[in-house]
Amino acid sequence: MTKAELIDAVANGAGISKAAAAKSLDSLIDGVTKTLKKGGKVTLVGFGTFSVSKRKARKGRNPRTGAEIKIPAAKVPRFSAGKALKQAIK
Repeated sequence: MTKAELIDAVANGAGISKAAAAKSLDSLIDGVTKTLKKGGKVTLVGFGTFSVSKRKARKGRNPRTGAEIKIPAAKVPRFSAGKALKQAIK
């Protein structure tokens, strides 16, 4: 499902305009992004939890040349599905 398809589904499900659904979705995404950027966690009960995980620096290999490369440490977003979501897709 694309963002446009999700906006259509939200608009139809909530009985609102596509513009209002798009604004709501953009606001949700912006709120989650800002919270994660601050190192916080967003929990939507029954759906899941968005959080930030830290990856340590490590060594890797260039698959083309076989040369060893250094991969820097990074913060990465994570999503953990909630119980209700897991049960809904069984």
